[in-house]
Amino acid sequence: MLSYSVTISLVIGGSEAQKGPRAVENWFSKLPNAKEKVTKLQFYFHDIVSGKKPTSVPVARANSTFASPTYFGLVSVIDNPLTTGPGPKSKIVGRAQGITGYSSFNELSLLMTLNLVFTSGEYNGSTLSVVGYNPINHEYREMPIVGGSGVFRLARGVATARTAKFHRRSGNAVVEYNVMVLHY
Repeated sequence: MLSYSVTISLVIGGSEAQKGPRAVENWFSKLPNAKEKVTKLQFYFHDIVSGKKPTSVPVARANSTFASPTYFGLVSVIDNPLTTGPGPKSKIVGRAQGITGYSSFNELSLLMTLNLVFTSGEYNGSTLSVVGYNPINHEYREMPIVGGSGVFRLARGVATARTAKFHRRSGNAVVEYNVMVLHY
């Protein structure tokens, strides 16, 4: 399902030679003739909150946060690996970088603002932006893709998340993401 095994030349937006204001302007001038594509991606998001090298670090909290059963007010900055499989030795294909905040008095839910930054394969150098509500105890969570860069310029779509592994003692989690995105 993951399309990282195929390497293609990035015609629009991905290579270093095709960045900058003139390249973007040129890309937009060709947009009326461009055909919209649908890309389906699957990867695993490794949220590491404990141990020697956490990838999710709390940066702010309210005085009442730890008295709250939902951690309301806890804000973290993340730089989580994205991999091809759920295991710790799976190939890294990118990073999820952004901010998460516990945003509900009533349930464990996050407000997420993330950039999915792809670092290998045909999407290397491209990003997708996710902004949305993530009720982490629900089996499936749906969040909007609100933009992108590189291959994913003008992207829009949906990211569906499902917790694949959660370690109660450490708090670390692996989340399976399935993304459907429209782009040019």
